[in-house]
Amino acid sequence: MAILQLSALALCLGLILWWAYPKAAVTVPQVQLSESVSTTTSPIFDAVNIEAKSAYVYDTVTKKVIFDRNSDLQLPLASLTKVMTALAVSNLLSDRDVVTITQSDLSEDGDTGLVPNEEWSVKDLLDFSLIVSSNDGARALASVAGAFLGPTSSTSAVEAFVGNMNSTAKGLGLTETYFLNPSGLDASETLAGGYGSAKDMALLVDHILRNKPHLLEATSFDRLRISSGLAAHEALNTNKAIDMIPNVIASKTGYTDLAGGNLVVAFDAGVAHPIIIAVLGSSFDGRFQDMAQLVSSTLDYLAQK
Repeated sequence: MAILQLSALALCLGLILWWAYPKAAVTVPQVQLSESVSTTTSPIFDAVNIEAKSAYVYDTVTKKVIFDRNSDLQLPLASLTKVMTALAVSNLLSDRDVVTITQSDLSEDGDTGLVPNEEWSVKDLLDFSLIVSSNDGARALASVAGAFLGPTSSTSAVEAFVGNMNSTAKGLGLTETYFLNPSGLDASETLAGGYGSAKDMALLVDHILRNKPHLLEATSFDRLRISSGLAAHEALNTNKAIDMIPNVIASKTGYTDLAGGNLVVAFDAGVAHPIIIAVLGSSFDGRFQDMAQLVSSTLDYLAQK
C-alpha cells in the first residue's frame, strides 16, 4: 500500500513539474531557399531567366533593391574575394609602395605572366591583379601588406592579412562574408577560399565606390597595358560582358569548381547614377548572360520611372 501511495505521489509531482516549467524548444532545421525564389519591385523582371543561384540589383542613389533572388544565401566567392583583397591592401599600403614578386608568390594556381624579382607599384599590381584575376598578384600584395600587421611565429604575413580582410568585412556589416585566403581559390575539394552573398558583394562594391572610387577603376576597361619595373604586361579583362554593359564603373569575375560562375558589375544608368549587380552560383558563361539580362531589365525598369 505504501508503495502505491509513493508511486501516486511521484506521478503527481511529475505532472506538476511538467506544467510548471517550459518545455525544451524544438530545433527546426534551416531550409535553404529555392533557386526559383525571387522578389522584385517590377513585373519587368518576370521574364528574367538566369542560371545564378543568387542575384542582387542595387540602386546606390535611391538605396533601393531593384531585384533580389536569394541575395542573402552564403556561397563560395571565388575571385570576387579579390575585391576585398584590394580594399584591405589599400588600407595598409600606399599606391607608390613597391611589391617584389617572389618565387613563393608564384606557387598559386594560374599563370598570369608575373616573374620572380619583378617590382611593381602597389597601384599597378592591384590594377593588373583585378583585371586578369591574378592569384599570384593577390598573394604578393597580401604578403607585403600583411607584414605591416605584425605576423608572429605561428601566423604568417598572408594569414595576418586574411585576418584583416575578415575584420574589415565584419566592420562593414557583411554578415555572410569571410575569407580563408586572399585569392578566392578553393582551399580543397569541399572548402572554398572565401564565402559571401550577392548582397554583401554589392554592398562591398558600393562602399568602395563611395570611399575609394579609383580603386576599381581599371576593371572598367576591356584591356590595359600595365608595366612593372621589369616588363610591360597586356592585361585582358576576364569579364567577357564588359562590352555589353554601358558605362561600366567596376567589375570583377570569379570562377572555381565549388563556386561556379560569379560576377559583380557597377555601371552608370544615368549621370552619377551607379547601379550594382551581383550574380553568384551561375556557370562559366552563364554569369555573363545572366548579367546581360539583368542590366537590360534594369535599364527598362529605370526608363519607366
